[in-house]
Amino acid sequence: MLARFLILGCLLATISATVKLRELYSWNVLDWNYPDPYSKQRDLESGALNPKNALPVGIERWRNKLFVSVPRWFPGIPATLNYISLDAPYEPSPKLTPYPSFKENELGNCETGLTTVYRIKADKCDRLWVLDVGTYGYDPNVTNVCPYALSVYDLHTNQRLRRYVFRPEDIVPTTFIANIALDEGDTCDDYFAYFSDELGYGLITYSWEQNKSWRFSHGFFLPDPLVGDFNIAGMNFQWISEGIFGISASPKGPDGFRTLYFSPITSNTEFAVSTRILRDETKVKGSYKDFKVIGSRGPDTHTTAKVVDDTGVQLYNLIDQNAIGCWNTQLPMKPQNTAVVDRDDVSMIFPCDVKVDEGRNVWVISDRMSIFLESELDYSDINFRIFTANFDDLVRGTVCDPSITTYQQPNYLNTIPLYKNFPSSTPRVRTGFTSSLGSVGPQKFINDANPTFNNYNPQQNQPYLFPTAKSLSTTRNPWWITNNYSY
Repeated sequence: MLARFLILGCLLATISATVKLRELYSWNVLDWNYPDPYSKQRDLESGALNPKNALPVGIERWRNKLFVSVPRWFPGIPATLNYISLDAPYEPSPKLTPYPSFKENELGNCETGLTTVYRIKADKCDRLWVLDVGTYGYDPNVTNVCPYALSVYDLHTNQRLRRYVFRPEDIVPTTFIANIALDEGDTCDDYFAYFSDELGYGLITYSWEQNKSWRFSHGFFLPDPLVGDFNIAGMNFQWISEGIFGISASPKGPDGFRTLYFSPITSNTEFAVSTRILRDETKVKGSYKDFKVIGSRGPDTHTTAKVVDDTGVQLYNLIDQNAIGCWNTQLPMKPQNTAVVDRDDVSMIFPCDVKVDEGRNVWVISDRMSIFLESELDYSDINFRIFTANFDDLVRGTVCDPSITTYQQPNYLNTIPLYKNFPSSTPRVRTGFTSSLGSVGPQKFINDANPTFNNYNPQQNQPYLFPTAKSLSTTRNPWWITNNYSY
């Protein structure tokens, strides 16, 4: 067995020398694992399963599970939180398995089910943090089935440890929260989670130990009106309302706190704040100057997902460029200190989420979201893909190479084989991309990039309504959904 994995590791190392992000899974259309064919046929006939209405948006890896979230924008999504077993026999287009089960993904079951999930995050205490936004449908026909609630699961037992409903003070009428970042302390109780309110322009802190949340407001959470024009896969449209979305926490600094990096979708600018501020509820007022402008990534660098590795290097999606970018946080944020680590104008249209697991494997999911929401997908074509690569292989030879940082790399132990039963040869076709990245030798840089530092009423629900066709109007409608909570 050990020899098998050594040979497989050598094979993957050879492949990564030529193709950085390796396509692992791909789908024309998603499908689910049902306990028997009769259950699936029943859901197909009733409309509870309509695979063409499914779009994967979030990804996270924990040991032998690769989690995939599918929001309920349109009818026919039997489970919003799912996983793919990484130690099952390899299939290029695997079916999704509901997590923890079909029953616990029941639409509208606020207490024990999940209605709509976007991003998920696993922690070092083997817990899965899941935010259920509680909405069903897509703009302009959205039903608020349940309130915003955080569910945290024990990944060993697949049991929910806690459900926390956000306070009315955390929510505004336009709130839409879909992203999560974790701030890990010294113990499993010393955990904070941060949630970006894209359309309500806020940042919410949650303390696991206190089991309490609080909300920050700031002008840096707003969209930039000068960069609301988007061009993705030949489609031109305008997203003018999209505020703070991508968030990621750095390694701990000398003061014992992390830096939370964030940016609005409609922006090319990176911002930051110390978690020393975010952890302190008394800082909700009077902390305006504690939020910092880090710099600009340059034109056409709209991003919705980012993650900072323990080496201090940030990876982020570039939805305009069909690419994944990088920035060494030890360098000033400016275009010459960023790089594109991989790009593909066919297979990476709208790279929606990017994560790094405990073994320092990078995971990327692309889903052609802009086409799905603003036009129609061609289901005879491959629409959804999951890629993976070794982190160091991705950034090697770029200005982001961690050899120029001052962070000390820990020793990572990855006891779960990554590619069990993976085929020996499924190369990705590269199209439309030539790299112009040069190599950068080890250097020392001054670290001037980092800063020093309404009650839910179920009676207000409306009947489930869905549009007969997806709207093509984009100048006023939010790109995810329109939230119409009344608090």
